Amino acid sequence: MARILNIETSTDYCSVSISNDGKCTHLRLMRPDGTRKVAHSEMLAVFVKEVLDEAKLKVSDMDAVALSGGPGSYTGLRIGASTSKGLCFGSNIPLISVNTLLIISAMAKAKYVGNYDLIVPMIDARRMEVYTMLTDGKFNKLSEVGAMIITEESFAEHKGKKLLFCGNGAPKCKDILANDGFIFMDDIYPSAEFMGELSESAFSASKFEDLVYYEPFYLKEFIATTSKKSLF
Repeated sequence: MARILNIETSTDYCSVSISNDGKCTHLRLMRPDGTRKVAHSEMLAVFVKEVLDEAKLKVSDMDAVALSGGPGSYTGLRIGASTSKGLCFGSNIPLISVNTLLIISAMAKAKYVGNYDLIVPMIDARRMEVYTMLTDGKFNKLSEVGAMIITEESFAEHKGKKLLFCGNGAPKCKDILANDGFIFMDDIYPSAEFMGELSESAFSASKFEDLVYYEPFYLKEFIATTSKKSLF
């Protein structure tokens, strides 16, 4: 059994949890309210302190720190990685990276009541593109993580199966992928609340990251843009 500090900053949500033996025992979560973005740089350290204080624990009492490793927001992933690595260095504990799409799948599995064949987690990548993969109810990856432009022919080879689409990229695909066997879930997002089973499994298998060389899985290179507003 492991006690793990789980950190999730890959999208516009920010969350931190403590899990024991894969079960979430303490949680802090901030979600966007439509008026402003969640400031991960402001909230993450606060959330870490709050869950530890609530549990009456220190970082050094953790067996590991697990972070949502991507794909996702470049900035969010960078903040999560730098914070997680700092905590691990300071307390000499291992670092675990959990695939963000699997975290979305874990929430969908916990929330959906019904039968399905495959889970299709999606992260919005702008326009009609999503980051996605296929997984089953045991979190086995059945396809590689990739960027996909959604068309009417996407997932055509799976028609006739019950596919559970989830994540913030799923809603924009609903009309295009309309099919009797395709199920679309709302309000499913990556949350530290549902990282415990995945981070516990990685801990049991000693799947730890190199603290010096670890980088999040961005999937795409970061492209800096210049503001359209006048600089003068």
